[in-house]
Amino acid sequence: MRHFGGLVDAIGGFARDRSGNFAVLFGIVASVLTLGAGFAVNVSQLYNAKSSLQGVVDAAVTSTARDLTTGVIKEADANASVQLFLDANSEAGILQADQIVLDKLTVDRTANTVQADVHVDVGFYFPLFGMSDVKRVEASTTALYSDKQIEVAMMLDVTGSMAASWYKNTDKIGDLRTAASKAVTDLLKWNRDENDPRIRIAIVPYAEAVNTGGLAGTVFVETEHGPEVPPPTDAPVSVSSATPAEDECATERKDKDGYADYSSDGPYTPRVDNNGKTYLAKVNRDYDMRNCPLAALVPLTADEDKLLKTIDDFTAAGVTAGGIAAQWGYYMLSPSWRSAIADAGLGAGPANFDKRRVAKIAILMTDGLFNTAFAKGRGAPNWQGQGQTSRSNAEAICGNMKRDGIEVFTIGFDLNDPTMTVNERDQAKSVLKNCSTADTSSLKHYYEAATGPELTDAFSEITRNIEKLTIKR
Repeated sequence: MRHFGGLVDAIGGFARDRSGNFAVLFGIVASVLTLGAGFAVNVSQLYNAKSSLQGVVDAAVTSTARDLTTGVIKEADANASVQLFLDANSEAGILQADQIVLDKLTVDRTANTVQADVHVDVGFYFPLFGMSDVKRVEASTTALYSDKQIEVAMMLDVTGSMAASWYKNTDKIGDLRTAASKAVTDLLKWNRDENDPRIRIAIVPYAEAVNTGGLAGTVFVETEHGPEVPPPTDAPVSVSSATPAEDECATERKDKDGYADYSSDGPYTPRVDNNGKTYLAKVNRDYDMRNCPLAALVPLTADEDKLLKTIDDFTAAGVTAGGIAAQWGYYMLSPSWRSAIADAGLGAGPANFDKRRVAKIAILMTDGLFNTAFAKGRGAPNWQGQGQTSRSNAEAICGNMKRDGIEVFTIGFDLNDPTMTVNERDQAKSVLKNCSTADTSSLKHYYEAATGPELTDAFSEITRNIEKLTIKR
């Protein structure tokens, strides 16, 4: 028993000696754990600061690029714009007020970029030995902006079906006035310099024809049983070519064989007739045309009062010649018409086709089926009726516009009207879808609107899409 008791004493003595070792080991482990926790907290703090800083500078630069694009600010104001945004959002995430420092802002006019370099000094929650109490966190971001000029042609349906109806309790022409006026006002807000407007708008009211207004001199007025092209340039000027019709209206332009001419050539463009004689490519006023819209077209302008006055004067009458509408919208965006527009004292006319410098937009709106035309396309079957001719002409002209880089948006208004047959509705929707530019993941080009508020929403969304087209992110 004595030996056993000694063994117990020995074990007890060993345990007492080890208790000090455990305390030391525990202290070491606890220190390591504390250091690890502190390091983890600091890493998390730096990560959150970097994430917050990047988010703020991204938003600041993108916002400034957008304001440069839309003309809200000038390049000289970009630095102040970014700084103001940084100051206003300096407490994002774990950042503190007035902590963000803008080191450098670069506006590159050649690359059309805005670049900002910023930093914050982050004080650690758990300063560790051998490390500074403060760590600098930097961020940089670049956004593309656009200084493109923007030209918009709005082809607006003022046909009889747009008239106010007491029994339907609708006023579609009033709805159009409201929607189109808002679109004009919203777009022209981008102009900050009235002497150098960045965005200009053309209005083309259409029904059976288009009232050319001040461009009446570009129209060749046909006579019953007379020729379908103007007289040769070296011939005595005839009454029909020298004197515009009293209503100043025009239908399709016809080629030397009487077929519809889908080009955007200007009215001074020389043509050769079947006798080898040169004539000018004026636009026809078909002898059979009966109804001329009261509101005349307005070539590209930034004159808001003039545009709104034209829209306010819309009255609804006549049938729907959609091909003619597309044709005149094309003319209003074609540089080939610049001389004729300038000669008429109606502004500088359209810029050249250049996707890098100019965004050209066409908006075609209708409330029904295109049903009227005065000239068929070459190769069209003899049995083709006016409605199909009008739709085919519109699609051909829209195709040419898209080929030239014009972005085409279309709006169908109240196309589910019960007075239209299913076939008529399908045809109306089909031509608008075919005319519009193909949708992308971020841009919609074809719209349907059943009510006045929906029509306003459609125009508003197109306005926002125009902004997307001219801002590169």
